Amino acid sequence: MSQVIQHDEHYDAEGSKIGMWLFIFTELLLFGGLFIIYSVYRFMNQDAFQLAAEELNVTVGSINTIILLVSSMTIAMSTSALQKGQKGTTIFLLEVTFILALIFLVNKYFEWGIKFEHGIFPGSEQMLNTMSQGEILFFGLYFVMTGLHALHIVVGMTIIGVTLAKVTKGTVHAERSALLENTGLYWHLVDLIWIFLFPLFYLIH
Repeated sequence: MSQVIQHDEHYDAEGSKIGMWLFIFTELLLFGGLFIIYSVYRFMNQDAFQLAAEELNVTVGSINTIILLVSSMTIAMSTSALQKGQKGTTIFLLEVTFILALIFLVNKYFEWGIKFEHGIFPGSEQMLNTMSQGEILFFGLYFVMTGLHALHIVVGMTIIGVTLAKVTKGTVHAERSALLENTGLYWHLVDLIWIFLFPLFYLIH
């Protein structure tokens, strides 16, 4: 009986899920504010934003979009697998999700690297000497917003790694699946943010 009480004290699935939804709400407020700032500046500098957007690689952005969409699917599938008691499948799907996230970051690293090689980064002499104020604003927002999103990817990978270890150990299972469910919610948030970032920076010309 004492073991049951101890278990209940340390495991509150509903409470943890409410906490995650509150966290997601604050994140949506943060990025929502950034999206509003972007929209205002774009309205004020339409030609400059259009010109600057042509510097971005739509193919790389599209590949990263597909990667995140697939990763959202795999982490959702891992939750379903865990609830069915399919531990091996859950571990495999979490590993796939982690690898896809890593591929996303590698693509972003090379994409940013090319920009830096061409002198396109905040405060660079080339930007200050050759670009209009509107173009500088575009790339400033690009680096801040995609950089913040990349940071969320890193945090997500850390959480996925912890969850994977706990599933492997057996402390997260069908009757105690809140950690994996919350990890999935966080990862869907990361995916949702990118779904807005991708067209704003890469597609709208």
